[in-house]
Amino acid sequence: MTAAVPARQMQLSQWHRHTYAEFELRDADAALETMTDNPHVFCVPSGRGGTGKEGVRKFYASQFLPSIPPDLELLSISEIFAETHVVAEYVMRFTHSLQMDWMLPGVPPTGRRAELLLVTVIRFENGKIASEHVYWDAAALLFQLRLINSAVVAAGIKSPAKLLKRAAQRAIQAEPLTLFA
Repeated sequence: MTAAVPARQMQLSQWHRHTYAEFELRDADAALETMTDNPHVFCVPSGRGGTGKEGVRKFYASQFLPSIPPDLELLSISEIFAETHVVAEYVMRFTHSLQMDWMLPGVPPTGRRAELLLVTVIRFENGKIASEHVYWDAAALLFQLRLINSAVVAAGIKSPAKLLKRAAQRAIQAEPLTLFA
């Protein structure tokens, strides 16, 4: 076993604690416990986020956590590890039942369902999350909410379902991982 395996396990564990605090507990302080003293969060398509503990706490507590739709699902597709980073790929599903300024600034709830790809690049320092850069397929989201109409965007709408199917097939074919033999 290499030193990279425990480091990856630690990063993944910390990331899972963080997302649990966000999506299950909806607790800004619990999420911040997993982060460094000077973190930043940046939602690239919307330009929203926060810098520093107070900036991130304010973003989580006032914009992000209260605006997570109650039926939101975050389905993991893959996680890629580097020395100080994890890249996590998801399919996100929800009904646009709340104003979500962190994702859709100024757009009132449409009541429509959405399914889109979301990728987060997480950087670690000394075992804690130093930054999150979050990307999503904004065009597909806007199309599904009927805020834009484009044949080019419509062509990619089934991509999340295709990736979920491929991920499930890989999981069935994969051999169990043995860390200690």
